Amino acid sequence: MPGGGDNRGMTAPAPAAHPHPSSLFDLFLSFTVLALQGFGGVLAVVQREMVERKRWLTQDEFIEDWAVAQIMPGPNVVNLSMMIGARYFGLRGALAALAGMLTVPLVLILLLAILHAQFADNARVAGALRGMAAVSSGLIAAAGLKMAASLKRSPAPLPWCLALGAAGFVLVALLKFPLFYVLLGLGSLGCVLAYRNLR
Repeated sequence: MPGGGDNRGMTAPAPAAHPHPSSLFDLFLSFTVLALQGFGGVLAVVQREMVERKRWLTQDEFIEDWAVAQIMPGPNVVNLSMMIGARYFGLRGALAALAGMLTVPLVLILLLAILHAQFADNARVAGALRGMAAVSSGLIAAAGLKMAASLKRSPAPLPWCLALGAAGFVLVALLKFPLFYVLLGLGSLGCVLAYRNLR
């Protein structure tokens, strides 16, 4: 009825579709391009590509998937690529994403290994590699700062999140504890804190 507030004949506009890969080839090509950008600092690249550019994941989804990828055996970004591929295309998607992450980079790495064997003693080559390592560290730090904003929405209290992060840095970077045991101990503590708050 006009002016009567009766909306029975009206439907709300459908929400915008979540962007996603259009095909298995799109998935393969996207992860190939991502892998070729990720020499030494893939976390920053994958966060920018998946969240900001392609928007296949929200920031929260990315952080959740990245956390799972880190505790699984194998390279983190390879685990993440398979999780994203499986989310959209099941097993075929996981295999396509895996192939994208590994095929072309594997060929390039083999070629670079041959070149490095010939020029490893060159001082300019060694200096260039050290410079690349410094740039990679900056990229990883920048990605970490972007991801830190989501701590405000974490089920665990923010002070505890910061304390766990600081403890992880001290144990791994300064005291040289094995990463597996640090993840097992601090990760379990973080899960317990989150669970208690969710209850």
